[in-house]
Amino acid sequence: MTTSSSERGVGLGMPELPPPAYPDDVRARLERDAREVIARYPDSRSALLPLLHLVQSEDGYVTRTGMKFCADVLELTTAEVTAVATFYSMYRRRPSGDYQVGVCTNTLCAVMGGDAIFETLQEHLGVGNGETTGDGKVTLEHIECNAACDFAPVVMVNWEFFDNQTPASATRLVDDLRAGAPVEPTRGARLCTFKETARILAGFPDERPGAVEAGGSAGHASLVGLRLAKGETQPARVVHPRDAAPREEQVHDPSPTERLSSHDPVDTSASDPAHPSGPTAEEGE
Repeated sequence: MTTSSSERGVGLGMPELPPPAYPDDVRARLERDAREVIARYPDSRSALLPLLHLVQSEDGYVTRTGMKFCADVLELTTAEVTAVATFYSMYRRRPSGDYQVGVCTNTLCAVMGGDAIFETLQEHLGVGNGETTGDGKVTLEHIECNAACDFAPVVMVNWEFFDNQTPASATRLVDDLRAGAPVEPTRGARLCTFKETARILAGFPDERPGAVEAGGSAGHASLVGLRLAKGETQPARVVHPRDAAPREEQVHDPSPTERLSSHDPVDTSASDPAHPSGPTAEEGE
């Protein structure tokens, strides 16, 4: 016994029409930019990733028109371009907000409060994962690890870091974004719109004043382990809870024989054959 296509839930509608072309002036401008991008690569098809960012900077997401443009200038099929555009999560496939607010919900950020932040923002903004507020300002999404675990929980806005967040601070952040209030990332350059970010990712100069210098180096928390591994010592710090008012810090400068952490290496029978009985320090030292 056979079933009809309607019973199987298969649509037999007309094929999708070709995407509309860019207006002549827009296409001419994009072609100039595309030639500059393509010239950086010995093989033109290698320019596909930055060109997808380029059309995303034009439309705010990767449209069918944008994918057709990339296929035309690189002499690829639209299927080849679509396969790439749908593989990478940084390419948006539908209209999104001026500010992409991503809450890290990977393991460490989650247990440090990332899940609570994401749930709070969903309720506060009235949107779900990947959805955009009615004013077109904010798109909320949960994101995978952004290699900032030592600043957990982390929120990113257009790929700029907002470290050590709480539900309250993240709520203030999205409210400021929607109100057009100045917002400064914890690290990195001044915040810009998603379209501006996409153009920078396409490989064009970052024209924000002081943006390159603001990139800076790794933060203090990222370098503590490296310094300890090198045998460097530093004053112990009192770290206050994020929501608590700071108190006067009492700083203790450890002597060379003191350990900064219970995880610091000690000489054991496995590491020092001259002391087979265990650690070199006597109990209580």
